[in-house]
Amino acid sequence: MSKEDLIQFEGVVEEVLRDARFLVKLENGMDVAAYASGKMRKFRIRILAGDRVTLEMSPYDLSKARICFRHKDERRPRPN
Repeated sequence: MSKEDLIQFEGVVEEVLRDARFLVKLENGMDVAAYASGKMRKFRIRILAGDRVTLEMSPYDLSKARICFRHKDERRPRPN
């Protein structure tokens, strides 16, 4: 495994923290502090509590992650 290899996980945003950070609960039950990737900030993709997201994590520090994708949720009404 090289230094640049990232591990991808899926989880659910539990809480929106200050400084554009999020508390995400992974499928295996772990809680992780995460932040939105630069492309998500650039295109102003909104992340709310309850959203299902894909995370990228370094194999060296499994307590921090970057949110790289927010999955579409058909139950949530779209804003006008």
